[in-house]
Amino acid sequence: MTAKDPRTGRGRTRRLRGWGGVTAMAAACAVTASLTLLPLSHRGDDVFGPRGTGPGAAHAVQARADACTDPEASLRPGEVDGDAVRKIKERGKLIAGVDQNSFQWGFRNPESGDLEGFDIDLVRAIAEDILGDGDKVVFRAVPTNQRIAALENDKVDVVVRTMTINCARLKQVSFSTAYFQAGQQVLAAKEDHSITGFNSTLAGKRICTAEGSTAYEALEKESFGSVFEDEHDGTAADEDRLTVPNQLDCLVRLQLGEVDAVVTDNALAAGQAAQDPAVELKGAPFTTEYYGVATKKGADDLVARVNKVLVGYRAGGADSLWMRSYRAWLEDGLPGIKAPPAPKYRD
Repeated sequence: MTAKDPRTGRGRTRRLRGWGGVTAMAAACAVTASLTLLPLSHRGDDVFGPRGTGPGAAHAVQARADACTDPEASLRPGEVDGDAVRKIKERGKLIAGVDQNSFQWGFRNPESGDLEGFDIDLVRAIAEDILGDGDKVVFRAVPTNQRIAALENDKVDVVVRTMTINCARLKQVSFSTAYFQAGQQVLAAKEDHSITGFNSTLAGKRICTAEGSTAYEALEKESFGSVFEDEHDGTAADEDRLTVPNQLDCLVRLQLGEVDAVVTDNALAAGQAAQDPAVELKGAPFTTEYYGVATKKGADDLVARVNKVLVGYRAGGADSLWMRSYRAWLEDGLPGIKAPPAPKYRD
């Protein structure tokens, strides 16, 4: 089935159902897991440059600099070219850290070879605003556990990769306003009726999460007697069986019977259930989380510029670019969303 690109109107592949899609994605995942940062190009471009929900009006919140009381509150929109924006313009390319393994969010279409998905559409909107061309992007595949390091080491300008805004991460990176609301949920085999959600039915079960994810943090707080840590987590001998570099690795382990369930964002899990009808979401989301565009800590001019892009991206109601992208990629698995989350700003 094909859908129209919300930005260009061109047709594109909408779904990769069943094991064919899963196998193609798993192969890409294996490559990404073996490299810290895998540079990706778009349409033959291999110039990498120097290192470098709910409806409602936007509302301001008071956030003290020394206390994280409202992590989703970001800088007000702006268009001042500071060091971060000037570097992008001088290079002539936006370098974006993305996923190439998350179906519907950021994945490489095996038929066209193009990167597609909800996050990819947003990256192109940022490039369009800063550089006047949504194709002036260098994509770099960043594993889940390397998102912050990629920014700190100037490997990318932005990370747009289903990254949850929270206080701990704000100590290391800066975030835009929220562009999507998600929640943690359990994914397991459809035929496994012993698991009903994030509750005591996880006792004794092997649970897979991605390293550095909020799902792992949730299990650290309450595991319900499940097994979710590898024996040598955090060392060179890490087995990468239960805690893995890339979230898609968890789906592969679930399919192979190496784990009993996965805990991850429901937004990602819905895409994996669309790939493999043998798995399903169990129970209800047990957290509320918001995705933001991450930048290097202190890149305030770039944060303000991304927030300006998001104002336009949300505008237009049902015909906004945000809603078009949602309908193209996410509506089937996450139905019923009527609007993006409203932005919050710091005073």
